[in-house]
Amino acid sequence: MATGMKLPMAVSLQKPMAMAVPSSSSRLPRGINFRTCCSMNATSKAKIPLPPINPKDPFLSKLASVASTSPETLLSRPGNSDSLPYLDIFDSPQLMAAPAQVERSVSYNEHRSRRPPPDLPSLLLHGRIVYIGMPLVPAVTELVIAQLMYLQWMDPKEPIYIYINSSGTTRDDGETVAMETEGFAIYDAMMQLKNEIHTLTVGAAIGQACLLLAAGTKGKRFMMPHSKAMIQQPRVPSSGLMPASDILIRAKEVITNRDTLVELLAKHTGNSLETVANAMKRPFYMDAIKAKEFGVIDKILWRGQEKIMAEVASPEDWDKGAGIKAVDEL
Repeated sequence: MATGMKLPMAVSLQKPMAMAVPSSSSRLPRGINFRTCCSMNATSKAKIPLPPINPKDPFLSKLASVASTSPETLLSRPGNSDSLPYLDIFDSPQLMAAPAQVERSVSYNEHRSRRPPPDLPSLLLHGRIVYIGMPLVPAVTELVIAQLMYLQWMDPKEPIYIYINSSGTTRDDGETVAMETEGFAIYDAMMQLKNEIHTLTVGAAIGQACLLLAAGTKGKRFMMPHSKAMIQQPRVPSSGLMPASDILIRAKEVITNRDTLVELLAKHTGNSLETVANAMKRPFYMDAIKAKEFGVIDKILWRGQEKIMAEVASPEDWDKGAGIKAVDEL
């Protein structure tokens, strides 16, 4: 029986993958089931040819072209410090073609990977990305600090990228969910690292999260165009049925944390203590432009923004072109 199987096996290995799978019209010899046939194929030294890439799929065609000509582009990190990992893979990204424009694939699972993909946190960590996408509760703080220590241990010279979309130690409605020390713990860990820390806000950086954004390496602090940053005073946690003396102790601790937060923000933004303290009297929201003016970030990640802003005339030029004279010229 084994001798009789050599010829069919050799013929099947020379055919495409889609034709190697037995259909209802073609039956395997008696005594040989599909599982046995697959195991024999796996142990064979012959390589099964992969299905061809659909030439009408612009994304796969571009990916295959880059992989064949310069595979280091996909493996190495971007040389430009303003192109953060996984945010700008191609110069001109395109969507995949619509199903009506794509011919039927050779096999059903042509675009599926040959092995299970890694979990998302591991994939981001492989790109040296620490993503803070939740309020700074103790579990989040523990994970972030562990990731920072691990990345420094892996390579103390490569930069670490912190992507932030967090409401700090409060929820969206302003209720306190953690102590201010959670943010200070991540901040202290960042200050102890030997690596450069590139920080980026992809949604919102509120309260202690805004401090982490501003604490990145000078010149490597970014915001997406429609992100928000906000600084505010620490809030007293729910007192419940605590006695008055304990409430007073907590209030004093909150004031101490507020003063510490003001000092750190003034240090990293370049503003005076009075400027930061006055801004924090009420919730102080900042869009990307205002955050740059306040010193929280250094650059806005907006593709083509520099060229657009360079071509925009100043308000004085607009007035002069419109024939409007300034008050001091009248």
